[in-house]
Amino acid sequence: MKNLVILGAGTSGTMMANHLISKLPKREWNITIVDQFKTHYYQPGFLFLPFDIYTTKQVKKKGEKFIPKGVNYIQKKIELIKPDENKVQLEGDAQLDYDILIVATGTKIAPSEIEGMDGPMWYKNIFDFYTYEGAKALRNKLREWEGGKLVVHITEMPIKCPVAPLEFAFLADSFFKNKSMRDKVDITYVTPLGGAFTKPKATEALHHLLEEKGIKEVTDFNIERVDYENNKIVDYADTEVEYDLLVTVPTNMGDELIERSGMGDDLNYVPTNKATLQTNDYENIFAIGDATNLPASKAGSVAHFEAEILTDNILRYIKGEPLKAEFDGHANCFIETGNGKALLIDFNYTHEPVEGTFPFPGVGPLKLLKESRMNHMGKMAFRWIYWNMLIKGIHIPFVSTNMTTKGKKLEKINN
Repeated sequence: MKNLVILGAGTSGTMMANHLISKLPKREWNITIVDQFKTHYYQPGFLFLPFDIYTTKQVKKKGEKFIPKGVNYIQKKIELIKPDENKVQLEGDAQLDYDILIVATGTKIAPSEIEGMDGPMWYKNIFDFYTYEGAKALRNKLREWEGGKLVVHITEMPIKCPVAPLEFAFLADSFFKNKSMRDKVDITYVTPLGGAFTKPKATEALHHLLEEKGIKEVTDFNIERVDYENNKIVDYADTEVEYDLLVTVPTNMGDELIERSGMGDDLNYVPTNKATLQTNDYENIFAIGDATNLPASKAGSVAHFEAEILTDNILRYIKGEPLKAEFDGHANCFIETGNGKALLIDFNYTHEPVEGTFPFPGVGPLKLLKESRMNHMGKMAFRWIYWNMLIKGIHIPFVSTNMTTKGKKLEKINN
């Protein structure tokens, strides 16, 4: 018997287990997935927790429920990958041998990378919403907050779901309007980028929305430290932004396991071929989702598209066939804009988000780069799709793995 081992049972790892269990001959292959945590989180739901739009029960389930029968599920901490020996060391000196390894260990926030961020005011008036604990603590804070200067801040790129901080700012605008206290809240969006988003066309549309909602923008802000004693963030050019409530996206980094194993870049992401998903240094190790260093959005939709292509490439690798260099960086993301509306963006490595219709060219019903209630309904429906289809490896009808150019006003970008 040969062994395929998946490290990480988050979105990417669980999808891969579900894809491969029906594709690999059971008499020839053992599939094992390893993750120390028992809970599987619907991470896009963390955006809604602080505003009491979702409950805690709606964003978490027992992970075991989504691991298919026939897959060996090990709940232990992963200590080390030994790529030269084709072994994975687990806690308690247990070892796994592998013929093929899939790294799906994701990305995590690292507030300790910035001086003062996770100091004595962490989860008192400085919060993240990229973790279950942070989103829940922020929910409790917002329930009692009486207003002041709210700063929504990104530390540095890349981050998981780069539209989420914008969505938070938009939802905060709606939240405080609905509480009849918008006039008591000054919202500022602070980013290290030159504009609201990573892509020019979307930046233009999102800048307009920020202006329309009275949300100030501070761009090119490269944070040096959080002065938690005086409630202000300071960048390397000595620009200061004052806050009463700081909602920050700390530095995102790959799992420390990658660093311990000597397999990552400066941010612990695994160098990976952006078209085949095979790692650059080891031909029998593949990486997927947030664990990679791909120049694609770190979003669940990207992992979804990657999973379908990686499944094909695993099968090709086993047969000794050339890998398909087909992943195009496709991302498809709803951007909640508040007041029951949302935008939809669709882009890849070479095409930035543009106007058009999705999924049917010229028909829609979803409009690209335009606010609509239909897009908002799509965003809210995605939670059901995630739990019932995406995570189980079920193909989502009418949504192609590679970006289609039909029905779009395209502008090519260099990447």
